[in-house]
Amino acid sequence: MAAKGDGGGDPGRGMDLLWGAADRPSRGPKPRLSIDQITRTAVEIADAEGLGAVSMQRIAATFGFTTMSLYRYVPGKAELVALMVDTAIGERPDLDAVPGGWRDRLAQWARQCLRVFTRRPWLLEATSGHRVMGPNELGWMDAALAVLAEAGFTPVEQHDAFLLVAGHVRSVAQYTAGADTLRVDEWSAAVGERLSRHPDRFPAVVAAIQGGGYAKAADEPLEFGLRCLLAGLDELLA
Repeated sequence: MAAKGDGGGDPGRGMDLLWGAADRPSRGPKPRLSIDQITRTAVEIADAEGLGAVSMQRIAATFGFTTMSLYRYVPGKAELVALMVDTAIGERPDLDAVPGGWRDRLAQWARQCLRVFTRRPWLLEATSGHRVMGPNELGWMDAALAVLAEAGFTPVEQHDAFLLVAGHVRSVAQYTAGADTLRVDEWSAAVGERLSRHPDRFPAVVAAIQGGGYAKAADEPLEFGLRCLLAGLDELLA
């Protein structure tokens, strides 16, 4: 079993917290905090300063608690991050009202997912790898799988198609998140100046930059990829 505060966490305890089965400490005086208070405070810190700024010590100090006292509510950072993810992602999207067919609904799912990642880039780091998942995050997965099931994909195809679309969303989100450190025009100017000295060495890159290939709106890579992916999946059904 992982020790308190390390990166592994206790999957069983984490699931209990995520699914509301452990909202009260099991011993000691009457709790002065709720899991929701702790989680929302952690989300606020991550929104403002990034996931790295969140620690059990920081959260405890915010409420005037000792770090050990906070462990009565949440056993470690891994469980805290799991709670943060489920709160930050929010409830599943309502795709029933989206006009059109399954491609339109799945595309809308992807757009809404990208908005969540764009609003909270720290979720990219927090949702990587195998980990426990709460009802909100599973609700997002269920919404996408329901669309794919209705379209006629087999369970195996649903799983693979979901990973394909979700992976594309994450790639676009990671790309746009990186724009905070260096804007596209700044990157083009810096790289373009260097490339101007070696135009024959990287002709394809020079042509792409000069042709406006990197002067795109943030959602254009998402939409281009979705058109390609959904067209390919449609062919699979044919």
